[in-house]
Amino acid sequence: MIGLLLNLITSTLRSATPLLLAALGGTFSERSGVFNIALEGIMMIGAWFAVYGSYATGSALMGVLMAVVAGILIAAIHAVASVHFQANQVISGTAINLLAAGFTEFFMVRVWGGQSPRVKTVPSVGPEWFQLSFFVYVAFGLAIISWFVLYRTPWGLRLRAVGEHPKAADTVGVSVYKMRYWGVLLSGLMAGLGGASLSIGLVSGFNSGMTGGRGFIGLAAMIFGKWNPIGAIWACLLFGAAEGLGTLLQIRGIPVPYEFMVMAPYVVTMLALAGVVGRSTPPAAGGIPYEKSH
Repeated sequence: MIGLLLNLITSTLRSATPLLLAALGGTFSERSGVFNIALEGIMMIGAWFAVYGSYATGSALMGVLMAVVAGILIAAIHAVASVHFQANQVISGTAINLLAAGFTEFFMVRVWGGQSPRVKTVPSVGPEWFQLSFFVYVAFGLAIISWFVLYRTPWGLRLRAVGEHPKAADTVGVSVYKMRYWGVLLSGLMAGLGGASLSIGLVSGFNSGMTGGRGFIGLAAMIFGKWNPIGAIWACLLFGAAEGLGTLLQIRGIPVPYEFMVMAPYVVTMLALAGVVGRSTPPAAGGIPYEKSH
């Protein structure tokens, strides 16, 4: 019984990790006033570059670094479109998701002939009976740091201010554009890391569609957690438990339809959002481009 519980806990933590990184990315972006539904695509790009970096250099650490850099660069496209050119943020994010799907599919064929190689992965940490990927510790550590930065530092106050009252923030000398760029770029960093946690954290390669909607579930966790990193932790643990339980039941050979296991985290996500939407208030200026008065 204790072994089963430990397996469920470790499975939950592993499943929650990419969701939490996506949720943290969404929190930084949306707290600054920029909707970022491109997290799914950025995670996909991050997952591909993590494998490519590990494959090309023989170092999982270089794979992680390439994933983070790629995530930031893709997020920069969304930042330029949304902040500088004041494009529709949903359309910009959707375009990046489509770009990511095409990019990863095309280069998987061009570079590897359509089949991803097995690459070095980030090692697990902990005793034999409770081993977790290093990504798990990084993700939950970043959640605590993100909460502290957002709610206990002047920088965090400025970021939240431009998401709530950009004109008032601008009046007191806070650069709305600069802070929004920071928010979106940080979301790219987190999502790129989340993609790496899938491809060289949970598995040791890349396959098409491996993010499986986790970027969107991360956004749901962000909403369920009320745009707060600590709230996002609990939401991601809930969604991760749904996926982890399905995985555990399959391993144990319990006769539950495979399709039910696959859809379980998405059903939990919808039920959670159905109960929270209307009671969660997003940043007041979220999704609204800001134009500086002259």
